[in-house]
Amino acid sequence: MARSVVLAGSRRCERCELSPRWCICAGRDDVVLPFQVDVLIHQREQWRPTSTGRLIDRAVSGARAHIYHRDLPLQPADIVQPGKVLWILHPLGEPMPPAPPLDQLQVLLLDGSWGEAAAMMKGVEGWGRRISLPMAGESRYWLRSQQGAGLFSTVEALLFLLRALKLDEAHHRLRLQFELQVYAGLRLRGKKTAAEEFLVDSPIRTAMADLIADLSRRRPHA
Repeated sequence: MARSVVLAGSRRCERCELSPRWCICAGRDDVVLPFQVDVLIHQREQWRPTSTGRLIDRAVSGARAHIYHRDLPLQPADIVQPGKVLWILHPLGEPMPPAPPLDQLQVLLLDGSWGEAAAMMKGVEGWGRRISLPMAGESRYWLRSQQGAGLFSTVEALLFLLRALKLDEAHHRLRLQFELQVYAGLRLRGKKTAAEEFLVDSPIRTAMADLIADLSRRRPHA
């Protein structure tokens, strides 16, 4: 059974939410984007260290996280910014249109399981344009099994958007943050072999070589 710092009640870093032994804050980077990013996080996700919605909140400068409670409906004013064009990313949306000037764009991501995201979508329906991104390949989110072919984690959806908008530097920097979280999460669960396999095709293998080596050294469990 995979170990869980949530279920075990272990002490966690207040920022990266991993146990101190596998804290990745030494590799933290602030990713600056030219548009506003908001994440609606299902209440069941908010304390999970594997939540990539929380990762976006930590890594993207100016990003805002909102917690979805089924019994506490959100109001548009809680999220929608006046004067912005709101895109709500969802696999069942319309194909991605030409983007407005990026300083006028606001992007809302839904963080939860497929069923949870469907419920959240109903709560924000009509607030903006529901947009489907061009997404292909296999998910790098090895911490959870995706629920079908062509499905990706929340942060991967944002990465696909950055690539579509040709924001290559931001894409690279955010991908490093994502892959570092996945690697550390695998090591936290004792999946050393899977973590080594993950590194083979990961940019953190060279970009964060010193940090990876440091994480691999035996250290006291704090």
